[in-house]
Amino acid sequence: MSTFRYLPLIMAIATVLAPILVRADNGMDMSMDGAMNLSTSSMRAYLHFSPGDTLWFMGWVPLTAGATAGACIGLFVLALVDRWLAAIRATAERSWRQRAQAIMTNQMNGINAAKKDQGIAEARPQVRSVLLFRAVPPFIPAHDIARGILHAGQAGLGFTFMLAVMTYNAAFIVSIVIGLGVGEMLFGRYIGAATIH
Repeated sequence: MSTFRYLPLIMAIATVLAPILVRADNGMDMSMDGAMNLSTSSMRAYLHFSPGDTLWFMGWVPLTAGATAGACIGLFVLALVDRWLAAIRATAERSWRQRAQAIMTNQMNGINAAKKDQGIAEARPQVRSVLLFRAVPPFIPAHDIARGILHAGQAGLGFTFMLAVMTYNAAFIVSIVIGLGVGEMLFGRYIGAATIH
């Protein structure tokens, strides 16, 4: 009997919500039964240097050679920014690793000092705790939030580059590749120096 107690309430709610949900139809035919006409698309499925490709938004369509050159310069600069963010992240990771090590050392020294104050004869750090720390540093909000923001920026740039490459515009692709190469040439040494222990 108790399982049917809420049935009238559920039926009343369904009766009230059903017309609202039916009216939410926007009138578009979303069936996939009809034939698709791809011949009207202006997207070329081969590498080309011709202008007219949409770059990220409907309003960003470089139609002239000058506009295409401007888009290529913008992509080149974005590629430099990508490598710059990678260098910042690598340098920050090294600094965060050193700070985390100092925090863990201070915590272990505090534990040892407390044990000495309590008169415990042997005040050795726990080996398991130290080994675990070397594998996974503790969560430090100032470090980990910044790490997440830097990673999100790099991922966002990666997706924008992917979308630009998907236009098959060779000028866009060459600009991105050259920008990444120049960016690595400018900022790669910071990445390499930060990863050396």
